[in-house]
Amino acid sequence: MSSQGEWKIPASVQPKAADCRYDLERAVSAVVALSTRVPEAAFTAEVLGTERAGNGVAIREDGLVLTIGYLVTEAESVWLTTHDGRSVPGHVMGFDAATGFGLVQALGRLDVPVLPLGDSRTLKVGDRAVLAGAGGRTRAVSVELVARQEFAGYWEYVLDEALFTAPSHPHWGGTALIGPAGDLLGIGSLQLQQGGGSARAINMVVPIEFLPPILDDLVARGRPNRPLRPWLGLYATESEEGIVVMGLADHGPAESADLRVGDLIEAVAGEPVGDLAGLFRSVWALGEAGVRVPLTVRRDGRVHKLTLVSSDRERFLISPPMH
Repeated sequence: MSSQGEWKIPASVQPKAADCRYDLERAVSAVVALSTRVPEAAFTAEVLGTERAGNGVAIREDGLVLTIGYLVTEAESVWLTTHDGRSVPGHVMGFDAATGFGLVQALGRLDVPVLPLGDSRTLKVGDRAVLAGAGGRTRAVSVELVARQEFAGYWEYVLDEALFTAPSHPHWGGTALIGPAGDLLGIGSLQLQQGGGSARAINMVVPIEFLPPILDDLVARGRPNRPLRPWLGLYATESEEGIVVMGLADHGPAESADLRVGDLIEAVAGEPVGDLAGLFRSVWALGEAGVRVPLTVRRDGRVHKLTLVSSDRERFLISPPMH
């Protein structure tokens, strides 16, 4: 992910104050730059790196900052930098693998505006919004909501409904989706390609309405107070042949059960699965973390039956240092 000083947004796609019914400069000033350092021994270090940079959004006057979780997972140090260049240390408060949200508490005064939480369902496909990174209006993009649909990620992640915006923000992680009323409608997560030969880059945004039901738990406990989902420790994708395993987490349940890269997953507990969302939901429907997960896989043209003993993903992660 690019550092704060390396990316620029063309003036043609920057939002204009005259087009907004709210104070644009004040709203985008709620977005801060976020940088983290993660130990080399961390479980996520190989995939996500040990130095991560993105954005976060002040959502409470006491310096509580909402971001996307992969930026802060297993972080040992966090720094927040305001639009006017002041840097403040932070502490990771919590992370939710189901939504993807992460929370950071500033350990000093941020002195930035706070974005009120809205509801992304007020935004319809075709409506305009602003996707803002840290650094003011010139680090924001005037976007259109181009789709609202299910999203499944290869790392055992499903959103029933995700937001997709265009044009793409070049430094999307933790960006603030600001709605027409000047409220926070979502947090930027990914960049994807939409379309075939003339594909365009779009952003996937996690809707903000997923946050209020878990916010108090994240602050108090570091995670939502709900049953832990079974985790297999595999990375899968959809292909013409079916759902194919493209990677395995080191020492995870899938690797321990001899699931292999290239295996095609055909069924969970005897029930056929046809896409990633169906695969993950079928696993989660079996019970809580620790439940046994029978898989039917095709390997080299032959059918194999494997049973994985699922785990809790968080057991493999380094907890944030105490402050």
